[in-house]
Amino acid sequence: MRYVLVLVLLACLAAAPAEASGRIRYVALGDSSAAGPLIPDQIDATCLRSNRNWPHVLAGRLGATLTDVTCSGATTADLSGRQAGIVAPQFDALRRDTDLVTLAIAANDIVLSSAFVTCASPDGPVVPSCRDQYTTGGVDQFQARIAATAPKVAAALAEIHRRSPAARVVVVGYLTYWQPGGCYPADPYTAADANYIQATFDRLMVMLVGQAARTKASYVDIRNPSARHGLCAAPATRWLEGAVPASPAYPYHPNAAGMAAAAAIIAAAGVAR
Repeated sequence: MRYVLVLVLLACLAAAPAEASGRIRYVALGDSSAAGPLIPDQIDATCLRSNRNWPHVLAGRLGATLTDVTCSGATTADLSGRQAGIVAPQFDALRRDTDLVTLAIAANDIVLSSAFVTCASPDGPVVPSCRDQYTTGGVDQFQARIAATAPKVAAALAEIHRRSPAARVVVVGYLTYWQPGGCYPADPYTAADANYIQATFDRLMVMLVGQAARTKASYVDIRNPSARHGLCAAPATRWLEGAVPASPAYPYHPNAAGMAAAAAIIAAAGVAR
């Protein structure tokens, strides 16, 4: 009997620090906007994940225990399936005792990156315009893709709630790329094309706001607070990098300053409450 009591006491002592710490159990899901490709230090070569991305900075601010499975190129399908056949489903990180989940997703579902390739005008304005390239039969293809992605986002959020029923679920949008008019030719997108791509991002975020509300998740807007820190800002105040990055980051993705700023905005939204 004495031996059994000793074992029970040791087990309780071993469990006590984790229980007493009260640390938030935080899982970060999403795509490259959260993963931080090429920002040093890269801690996952397959997903191009940085230890200075906003999930890591946010976890530090919250004193949280982080499981970061964000992965560059991820779509909603990769939340429940194996990305490229090798990356485990992001949902595998969710537990019933998870306290906080952030989700940054959907730009890859609508293949928005294609516009950054086909609409660039480094040697003079591209014809047809970006809008015309993505309009077929009078239908904006990105708008159609956003509408098709909405139920996928809703289903993903419902599954997060199912797997982690006690967690606060937070959808995070995307940073601002351009203010109206852009800054052509310093950035290789004409005013019309920059406006079109940014408007597509904005429509995507309106959809995310709606799906978050439908599924009783929170939404944090990082688009408006970053309005003066887009691609046309001076390098010292820029939160994203363009075609030729001035600081380590994948082109047309957040840099370390943007990640730190996004984490501060998300933390200020009270996601830990």
